[in-house]
Amino acid sequence: MLIQQIFTEKIAHSSYILAGDKTCAIIDPRRDINIYLEITRELGVKITHILETHLHADFISGHIDLAKRTGAPIYAPGKANCDFEHTALSEGDSVDIEDIRLNIIETPGHTPEHISYVVTDTSRGKKPIAVFCGDTMFVGDVGRPDLFPGKAEQLASKLYDTLNGKLLNLPEFCEIYPAHGAGSLCGRAMASKRSSTMGYERKYNYALLIDDRKEFIESLTNNMPSAPDHFSRCTEINRKGPELLKELHIPEALNNATFKNKMKDAIVLDVRSFESFGGQHIPDSYNIDINSNFPTYAGWLLSPDKNILLVSENYSQAFDACQQLHRVGLDKVEGYLEEGLYGWVTEGFAAKHVPQISAPELNDRVHKGRKTTIVDVREASEYEDYHIEGAVNIPVHELRGRYNELDPEAETVLICGSGQRSGMGCSLLLQHGFQKVMNAAGGMRGYAAAGFGQECPMCVLPWAPFKNK
Repeated sequence: MLIQQIFTEKIAHSSYILAGDKTCAIIDPRRDINIYLEITRELGVKITHILETHLHADFISGHIDLAKRTGAPIYAPGKANCDFEHTALSEGDSVDIEDIRLNIIETPGHTPEHISYVVTDTSRGKKPIAVFCGDTMFVGDVGRPDLFPGKAEQLASKLYDTLNGKLLNLPEFCEIYPAHGAGSLCGRAMASKRSSTMGYERKYNYALLIDDRKEFIESLTNNMPSAPDHFSRCTEINRKGPELLKELHIPEALNNATFKNKMKDAIVLDVRSFESFGGQHIPDSYNIDINSNFPTYAGWLLSPDKNILLVSENYSQAFDACQQLHRVGLDKVEGYLEEGLYGWVTEGFAAKHVPQISAPELNDRVHKGRKTTIVDVREASEYEDYHIEGAVNIPVHELRGRYNELDPEAETVLICGSGQRSGMGCSLLLQHGFQKVMNAAGGMRGYAAAGFGQECPMCVLPWAPFKNK
């Protein structure tokens, strides 16, 4: 038996190849499936099973594409009521792959329909060796139960029963393979390690150490991170079965005149760095830095119903952005600006800019009496850890509706962890007529490094969901 994990950065998603000698299963596949075809070809095994643990909220699954390419059947939770052809699984069912037996247990809590696959290598023993637990349990955390409006407490109670009545009954040596790692918003406090054992989690996972049901429910239904807009969309797309990638429109290389003409009915998305966007950008465009948690914020901020026009440094960056947009169900990528911003401005088309101010410049504004509105666009939990005195906290995704709490005539400086989220925020305010918008380049990380404040704990972690964003 071989288990190979495929970790997809930014959405922090783990999918798996579970292989025998000649055949294998793909568990919780991502949408762009070529990686599974390449690895299984190298391993010399045939994909014969496609297994889903639940209806994923944060990304579009590759089950339909993979089934079309390989002919392998899809297995999914019966309670998901999926519209596509599949084998519906429920408690007590099993799936065999050569000497590998997967027993299905229903593990609701993160979602109502969730199942887990308990793996036994029958060639070696009778006890479970591993569990593919989807988003029920993570390394250092458990799945958040608050993604369904009005059902958070009910699902948290079910999660308590799932963990204590089922998963924690597995042997201590049983390996845990979750569908996400640190950086995902499907949980709150995932560790950076990407797999674990039941015994270790039983001893050190904070959520599993909460014995009281009421305390457990309160812990998992209060002070949770915000849930991006695309979470509910992706769930339904995965239930119905997403459109095949090969049937999507191939983004065109557009000259300046054609690009401008198409802008009337489309979103212009500038994926360059926040510094580049600050230098020159197309008026009313969004800036979501490709180096940030790009797919999450794109799914959060952009409408899935509008065409998207990309501004990038080059074709390669545009292709990368397109692939990441498809992962979160933003499929209407119409084209990209062929000659980039250099070609745009050298042909005389209009552009705007956002001043980028350094930590010392910001500190001067804070302490020398210059009338400046500072907007901290980090999450509330980050803001509470430490913030500049007098800064207003409006998380970047909330600026879409709360921009009217700010004075569009005032000098306004946006700050986040490093400049990426605040760059997004600047692009949002500019769309609403703000004229004196500046970005604090370096963010709270730079502000602390210059000796003006405390270090932001989340900004410096290499795997954090908001690191460098």
